[in-house]
Amino acid sequence: MNDVHAVRILLSDGSGLTARQVANRLAATSHRVEVLTGDLRALTRFTWHGHRIHRVPRYGADPFAWLESVLGVLDAPSVVGPVDVLLPTHEQVAVLALCSQEIRGRGVGLAVPTFAALSRVQSKVRAVQTLTEIGVPQPDSVVVRDREVLRHYNAFPAFVKLPIGTASSGVVRLPDREALHAFANGLDDDALSLGGLVVQREVEGPCAMVQCVFDDGRLVAWHANLRVRDGSRGGASHKRSVDLPEVRMHCEALGAVLGWYGALSLDVIVQDECGRSAVVIDVNPRLVEPVNAWRAGVDLVGALLEISLSGHPATQPSARVGVSTHQLLLAIVNAAGHGRRAVCRELKDALRHDGRYVASTEELTPTTGDWRASLPLAIAVAAALVGPATARRLSSGTVDNYALGAGGWRAMLDESARGCGAETPASMTHATGGRYCNGRCC
Repeated sequence: MNDVHAVRILLSDGSGLTARQVANRLAATSHRVEVLTGDLRALTRFTWHGHRIHRVPRYGADPFAWLESVLGVLDAPSVVGPVDVLLPTHEQVAVLALCSQEIRGRGVGLAVPTFAALSRVQSKVRAVQTLTEIGVPQPDSVVVRDREVLRHYNAFPAFVKLPIGTASSGVVRLPDREALHAFANGLDDDALSLGGLVVQREVEGPCAMVQCVFDDGRLVAWHANLRVRDGSRGGASHKRSVDLPEVRMHCEALGAVLGWYGALSLDVIVQDECGRSAVVIDVNPRLVEPVNAWRAGVDLVGALLEISLSGHPATQPSARVGVSTHQLLLAIVNAAGHGRRAVCRELKDALRHDGRYVASTEELTPTTGDWRASLPLAIAVAAALVGPATARRLSSGTVDNYALGAGGWRAMLDESARGCGAETPASMTHATGGRYCNGRCC
């Protein structure tokens, strides 16, 4: 990233962990970072690394209303000049892939795949089908399109996955047949309307987070880290970089087949100590928490920025293995569920660099030169000492700001079926005044 001149960058989200980590990395290299968010508690508000916050509607409620607001931000005059790059940091990548010409037609750099490629992995159902076609290992999986067929599933424990979900939402563990029947009885008919559900046999082993950046199907940056310790709301409070060569080969194959452009992340279960065998359990068409990679020598954010500016970066070398990082905020909120003593013990270990914090570096809220970064942590500690419920309320609602729901995804599929989307010529979009015909992006 050091070879890229300072530019004005707009992040698509300010609420999530990834957004905060990306903002930290970009600001550290003198770029001007601005953020789109409607969340008053967004993590990117508590740092000097964000130059400006732009209020936009919640993405999940209506992706097209979110996009309309973003276009207004891009078109607004600014004394610091036009936006150079719009960087997707969460689920907004879906509508940006569908309507990429609305962004690029304004001279704004954007690294997103085609909507056709994205649609092959966005839903859990399509992702399972795509991975099967390519030959990428997965747990034993079935796609269920009928409630009665679901009732006859008989391989437990298992996980059932709704077609669209974010940050572990829409994923339910089924320990036995009784739990399966309870789930089936409470299932909304609408849940089966996007191709069905995925049911996967549970696989034992540690979970690893895998992040990739592709340049038209060519893998240019890759990293994997183990989730050493879970935090709040499905996040990882502690990570350690690992080498998973077979997973890398599967990522290369997946990116090449899809002709992927931009970021792509996977969750895998590692089945042996040497990492030679792993199965993919989830695919996310976006970047996920890139700081462990940077600490280990892989600059995912820099690669994504260079591609956004139409560059073609060289393939980065493999990361150093065994690099440990943590997110104390997540650890504190998680400890709140075990009582005040657990919170105090967690904070003491972090301050003394003991226990899990030995030779580990903070990912999310580093305070060096940025005292505002300590505010979310101080608030979390105070809330945790009040009680677990207070701490949970503090972290609740964040995912709702960026999570794509079934209704939003269905609207995008409808638009794509009408011939709208990324392949629309820029001249046509400008002929409609840079907005939408029929209220949508075509």
